[in-house]
Amino acid sequence: MFDLRLDEVPLPASKSNRNNLIAWIIDTLCLQRRREENAADDGTFSPIHRILADYLLNEPQKGFETRELAEDLGVTTAAIHHHFTRLISAGLVSTSSGKGWKNYYLTGGSITKAIESMTNRAKLIHTQRLELLDEVWSRGENVSMKIELPPDGKSSSLIRIKEWGPLENNESELSRFMSDIGLLGERPGKENLSNSLSVGIFEMLLQSGPPLSIDEVAKSLDAPKPRVGRILERFRVTGLVERVARTDRLSSVLWSAMTTQHLRRGEDWLLKKGGFERLSVPNTILRSLKKGDCTPEKIEKALKEMKPKDQMLLLNLLGGRLPLGHRLVGNSIEAMKKKSQTDLDRILRRISKIGILLE
Repeated sequence: MFDLRLDEVPLPASKSNRNNLIAWIIDTLCLQRRREENAADDGTFSPIHRILADYLLNEPQKGFETRELAEDLGVTTAAIHHHFTRLISAGLVSTSSGKGWKNYYLTGGSITKAIESMTNRAKLIHTQRLELLDEVWSRGENVSMKIELPPDGKSSSLIRIKEWGPLENNESELSRFMSDIGLLGERPGKENLSNSLSVGIFEMLLQSGPPLSIDEVAKSLDAPKPRVGRILERFRVTGLVERVARTDRLSSVLWSAMTTQHLRRGEDWLLKKGGFERLSVPNTILRSLKKGDCTPEKIEKALKEMKPKDQMLLLNLLGGRLPLGHRLVGNSIEAMKKKSQTDLDRILRRISKIGILLE
């Protein structure tokens, strides 16, 4: 079964160091646990690295038996078989059965042809699997906030592409999709069940237009906030979910900041350092603050004519900070699919470049 994991890691600094290129391929395809940065050998003496460097890439048109490699590398045949299984799942290696032991070889007889085959299969399967979103998407089309800010941080994409298989006990099409696309992590466990917390959170994202805060999700699903936060961050690294500033709460945050600064520092500070004079904040707000009847609704109405950029500057001068929320990327199902396919294409193009260098 085709099962490819892709981790978007920075390209190697040196394009001429063969071992670095192979290590990059191993890390990008998640063929082994990420090595420590201060490892003395930089992973070059690991079994998977030696299988690629000394055998498959050294003699690309030759087949190798697990028994032969186990003797040469000094590891068990089970360990060699495990590494070949990962390479086969990724589409880089094929196998043929004859008399005795199986033969393993690079698909197509070269690293570039193997990567080309892997790329074509990955794109096709990924496109097919994303079709499920057409059935579960219920956010509507107009999901943008009045003021849109860039996503908070740029996390690298961690994508899994697995071809469809029959459902197992207590799974649903949605939970299986989430597992196969990487939303449930490397070892889903019970999160793969149709009624798991991860599935519940993803269903909320599929139905919600504005971003959801961790507090909102935790309260709605009666779940611990730390666990909800970890799940949302796991969603975010797949590139399907983004974390953005809740500008839909701007008037509430401005009200909180104005009220706090008025009580602490007074009217003079608001006019000068608080930005009221500089940004021509309507006097009605200051009068409401004096009376003590200022509300987020009054602030929203009073600042209706102020440009969004100036409202954000005012919040900054007042020392306020917008809360963050999570939402699905894109304003439509087509935009979300395109974003995921673009992330996949970017990683696959890098792999193709490294393959050419290795060949």
